[in-house]
Amino acid sequence: MGTSSPKAVIMDEISISRAMTRIAHEILERNEGCENLAIVGIVTRGDLLAKQLVDEIREIEGVDVPLGSLDISFYRDDFATHISPEVHATDIPFNVDGKRIVLVDDILYTGRTIRCALDAIMDLGRPSRIELAVLVDRGHRELPISPDFVGKNVPSSRDESVRLFCKEVDGRTSVEISDVEPGSHVGSAPLGGE
Repeated sequence: MGTSSPKAVIMDEISISRAMTRIAHEILERNEGCENLAIVGIVTRGDLLAKQLVDEIREIEGVDVPLGSLDISFYRDDFATHISPEVHATDIPFNVDGKRIVLVDDILYTGRTIRCALDAIMDLGRPSRIELAVLVDRGHRELPISPDFVGKNVPSSRDESVRLFCKEVDGRTSVEISDVEPGSHVGSAPLGGE
């Protein structure tokens, strides 16, 4: 459903883990530590990566930074075209006012998901700063959105799908490129794999 078998595995579990460790160090360096820092992952795979970043920061600094997850389903400009969108819970168990928030997503593509996430966060309060961390930047931006922290830049065709699979929901951890079948949606892998 959606894509054929992968053309290439561009990141395996070890390279994803290394990228997340590097991003955690870069976040701490740019923010001069973790004071007033919070990590917010975009459901459904950015939230898993966000938890990984919080774990990495705990290893490095010995501090638990606040962790939240953001469901942007109802903020999407194509919401009405989804017959029955999956509804996930937004869980931001802290006040965003004045916080330095690192927004985490798996694959950065057009930028539309990030625009929705920014709207959702701003509806919750006024952070002092929002930065963007992505595991993969595949290009093809349609909006002026640029990540602050990137695990890997992966040039891709619009006819390809670049997807993160996570062991927690898919049984394997990898980033894979596949050809998109005609009429299929390019985007994140559905929960539970294909």
